[in-house]
Amino acid sequence: MIDFQRYLLIAAVAALSLMLLVEWQKFETPNTSAPVVSNNSNADAAPTTSSDSGEFPAIVRNDDIGTVDAANTSNAKYISVQTDVLDLKIDLQGGDIVYAGLPAYTSSLESDDPFVILENNDVRHYIAQSGLIGANATDTSKGRPYFSAASAEYNLDESSDSLNVDLHYQYSDTITIVKRFKLSRGEYLINVEYLIDNQSDAPFQASFFGQLKRGNSADPSVNDKGGMFAMKPFIGVAYATNEDLYKKTTFSKMQDKPIKASVNGGWIGVVQHYFVSAWVPPVDSVNELSTIVTKQDMNIARVTSAAVTIAPKSQGKISADFYTGPKDQYSLQEISPGLELTVDYGWLWWIAQPLFWLLTKIHSVLGNWGFAIIGVTILVKAAFFQLNQKAFTSMANMRKFQPKLAEIKERYADDRQKQSQAMMELYKKEKINPLGGCLPMVVQMPVFISLYWVLMESIELRHAPFMLWIHDLSAMDPYFVLPLIMGLSMFIQQRLNPPPPDPMQAKIMQWMPIVFTFFFLFFPAGLVLYWVVNNTLSIIQQYIITKRIEKSGLPTR
Repeated sequence: MIDFQRYLLIAAVAALSLMLLVEWQKFETPNTSAPVVSNNSNADAAPTTSSDSGEFPAIVRNDDIGTVDAANTSNAKYISVQTDVLDLKIDLQGGDIVYAGLPAYTSSLESDDPFVILENNDVRHYIAQSGLIGANATDTSKGRPYFSAASAEYNLDESSDSLNVDLHYQYSDTITIVKRFKLSRGEYLINVEYLIDNQSDAPFQASFFGQLKRGNSADPSVNDKGGMFAMKPFIGVAYATNEDLYKKTTFSKMQDKPIKASVNGGWIGVVQHYFVSAWVPPVDSVNELSTIVTKQDMNIARVTSAAVTIAPKSQGKISADFYTGPKDQYSLQEISPGLELTVDYGWLWWIAQPLFWLLTKIHSVLGNWGFAIIGVTILVKAAFFQLNQKAFTSMANMRKFQPKLAEIKERYADDRQKQSQAMMELYKKEKINPLGGCLPMVVQMPVFISLYWVLMESIELRHAPFMLWIHDLSAMDPYFVLPLIMGLSMFIQQRLNPPPPDPMQAKIMQWMPIVFTFFFLFFPAGLVLYWVVNNTLSIIQQYIITKRIEKSGLPTR
């Protein structure tokens, strides 16, 4: 019991350090050295094309219907589509989106080039595919349809709020298909629609499939500065089921445990830091979600909708939505339930969500995310003012009675039981709570971790400048000024606290500012800014309380 309070203080600081490191390590990167695995044996999801195993399901029930003489892929032509927020390239073979640039987001601070989320080249393979399968499939193991377009370039006119891009395909003499991409101003959501004119004497039946096909290349949205200490955000597949609005798995886990779920509505997508691409099928349809890792080491996340039948001599449509863009949770929650959870705040989301809301409200007034972080820090500090008041008062009282505690230790140096008893009597007499200094710290840990996730996951902080040399709050301080200030603030806090009587404990506490500074060198500047402001406010509050108690004849209770 002698150093019970000291042990708890050390345990609290160590626990906070551990929690930060654990949350940091929860960021995951794809397994780029993943072993090649065999295809899923399930017939409905089994890849069948010899050229790219796993790319299209073998659900064609009549190979004599819908067989397509596809053009050679190497001769495929592309069309470009531009809106105010999307820059797309569509392959006329299959009508796949093989490139998606986001003009509103630059690739880096040093470049004005748009961030590219989808692309297909020697470095990265990440595309969005879609088609029709089933009895009257256009996309089969024998090939894919080759569409025609009226123009090679489509641009959203400044006077228009929407843009339709139509790709035409002659399925047969009596059946024509238009694959329409519907885009809107300011929107990252694309409606992909198959308009089918069935003038034949037989019904036309097909199911929509949409899939994201991605290799194991690195996430281009991650800043790898910092080496082994650089942030490693999660990258993998996320989806919604009837039981759970948000589930996720890494590409490497998909090999042993592929996803297979039947859902009402739902969605499936590929999540990366700050950005997400997802297929969102009709909410009134029973849809099949699945994943495959192909022999070519490609990761596929797929949705297949229920079959739609179009009667003879009639017209109909089959459609789904596709989103590719930033993880803006307020926009995502309007698209499909659970899609906003791709902004993953972890198990403390119930604290992180209000903090993010508060952060955005303050930003709307101040117009700077750095000052918004400072504002949130001040408000959080005010919310815990009374707890901190008690903690600092307890530590100040302990500091005031440090000579008496040292005297007791010296008097009963050979009898630890009497030493402990005498110290507890002193605590009781002077009404000092030996736990008062550490319990508030433990209570505040969830808030620290929650804000950590808010600053890590929010797209709003990406490339957000603060002032002076801080041009990106989501990246590490290029000159390490903030981490060094943070370490100095921790050192000053320690000087205001009573030193642990045990020499070993004292050495551990002395090393804490150095250890924290080392880790914070590579943390995003926004997070370090929070800690600097929080420590500064703590120092001011602790200094005032300590001076007041030192001048008083009795400890403040």
